[in-house]
Amino acid sequence: MEILKLVKLHAPITGDGIAEMMGISKPTLRADLSLLVMLRLLEAKPKVGYFLGDASTGRESAFKRWQGALVQDVQGMPINVAETVSVHDAVITLFMGNAEALTVVDEQQHFVGVVTPKDLLKIALGNPNASMIPVSMAMNRLPSIVTVRSDQPLLDAVNKMLIHEMDGLPVVSGSDVSSRRVEVTGWISKTNIIRWMTESELELQRQD
Repeated sequence: MEILKLVKLHAPITGDGIAEMMGISKPTLRADLSLLVMLRLLEAKPKVGYFLGDASTGRESAFKRWQGALVQDVQGMPINVAETVSVHDAVITLFMGNAEALTVVDEQQHFVGVVTPKDLLKIALGNPNASMIPVSMAMNRLPSIVTVRSDQPLLDAVNKMLIHEMDGLPVVSGSDVSSRRVEVTGWISKTNIIRWMTESELELQRQD
C-alpha cells in the first residue's frame, strides 16, 4: 500500500526512486513490484517508470477480492505418479494430462517430490534406458521444494512464485514438509491464477 501511495503521488516513478523514498534497496522491492504489476495495481513502462494500473483506478473491489482469496479458491488438481514409475511412463503421463509438472508420491501416498518437463527431458533425451530409470532419479525432493497450503492467502502463493521464479507450486496438507508425512492436495500455477483473474474480471463487468 505504501508503494501504491508513492506511485500515485509521483508517477511516473522508477524503481530506484521508490526504493530511495522508502529507504530500502531496489532488490528488496523487486518481488513486491512484480506482484503489484501482476495484480494490475501498477503498470510498468520501460525507461519511464511505474504508473497506477487498472485495478487501482476504480477497481477497489478487485483488490479486495485478491486480499480475501485463498489458495483453495484457485488451485487445480495435482497429477500424481508413484516414485517407482519409469521416466518414460512419467513423460507419457505428463503429456497425456497436459500437466505443467507431476507430483510424486510414495507407497503410502505421501508427497515426496515434484518432477518437471525439463527434469524428465534431461534424462529421457538420447537415453535408451529411460524406460528403466525410476522417476525418483529425476525429481526434486522434499524438503527443498517450495510448497503452499490450501488455507494460505493467494497472495502468499503468488509471492512465492515470484521470489523463487516458479510457474507453479504443490499444495500440501500440514506444514512440516520435512516429515515426509504430508499429502499433496492440489497444484496452483500461473495458469490457474490467470484463469481465476479472467473469471473475476468478467464477473465484475457483469456487476457493472
